[in-house]
Amino acid sequence: MAPARAFWKGYLKLSLVSCPIALCTGTSSTERVSFRQINKKTGNRLRQQLVDEVTREPVEGEHKGRVYECAKNTYIPVDDDELDALAVDSTHTIEIDSFVPREQIDQRYLDSPYYISPNGQVGHEAFAVIREAMRDKGVVALGRVVLSKRERVIMLEPRDKGLIGTTLRYPYEIRDAKDYFDDIPEVALEPETLKLAEQILKSKATDFDPSQFQDRYEEAVIELLKKKQAGIAVSRERTAPQPLNVVNIMDALRQSIAQEKASPAVPKKSPKRIEGQDEMLLPIAGKAKKEATAKPSERPRARQKNVG
Repeated sequence: MAPARAFWKGYLKLSLVSCPIALCTGTSSTERVSFRQINKKTGNRLRQQLVDEVTREPVEGEHKGRVYECAKNTYIPVDDDELDALAVDSTHTIEIDSFVPREQIDQRYLDSPYYISPNGQVGHEAFAVIREAMRDKGVVALGRVVLSKRERVIMLEPRDKGLIGTTLRYPYEIRDAKDYFDDIPEVALEPETLKLAEQILKSKATDFDPSQFQDRYEEAVIELLKKKQAGIAVSRERTAPQPLNVVNIMDALRQSIAQEKASPAVPKKSPKRIEGQDEMLLPIAGKAKKEATAKPSERPRARQKNVG
C-alpha cells in the first residue's frame, strides 16, 4: 500500500542542525460507516450550500471571503494571501525550543498525532541524530508548527525509525478541573472496602492491547444495514437502560468478586449468520475490512490536505 500523501512539508531544526521532513496524519476516521443525507420525498441526495444571510441567495466558492467580527455586524476582512504572508518561521520549519521529560506533559494537552519522517534523500543523518539523542536521554522535544493557518505547539518523540509529532492544546483551551471536581465530597473509605476493590482490579489486570478494542456500535450499524438490504424488518424501539439497584458497597464488591470467579474466560464467538443474508445484493463490512481484503493495487490512497 502506498504511503499517505504528506499533510505538511518543511524542516526540523535543532540549533544549527536541520533536515527536511514530512508530516502525515497519524489517525483516520474514513474507515467508519458514513451516511448520506437525502430528500425523503424524492430520494435524491442533498447538497449543502452557502447562502447569503440577507439576500438568501446561494454563494459560489469564488465569492466566499473571510472576516473577523470585531463588534456586532462590524467585520474586518482578511484574505488568505494576507495570512500566508505572515512572517512566522514555523510556517515551514519546526524549530525545537526545549526538551522535557515525557511524564511532565499533562494528557489533557495532547491533541492530534502525526507521523514525521525524513523528506527526500538528504538529511537522514541529521534526522537520526535528533531522534537518537532524544531516545538516549528519555525526553521529548517541544517546537512550533503552523497547521491549517494556526501555530501549534508540537511534541516530538522517537517511534521506531521515525518521530511521532503530537500537537498540544494551549492553556486557554483547557478547562479548569476545579470547576467540575471541587463539589465532590471527601469520602472516608474503610480499609476492607478498598481491599475488596483492589482485588477486583487485580482480577481484571492485563496488558494494553488495542487489537482487542471492539466498536460494538459500528458492528450493530453494519448488522442493521445487512438486515435492511436483505429486506428483513428491523426494530424501531429504543432499548431502555436497566435500572441499577443501590446496594451496600461491601455487598456489591463481594458479589462482583464472586461473579468474576464464576465467569471463566470465554473465547470470542464468530457472529451469528443473519437469516436471509444470502439475499444480500452487496457486502457491507465497513470500510476498514473492505480495504484490508483488497489487493494493494485496488486499495484507495488516503487523500489528505497538504498545507505546507
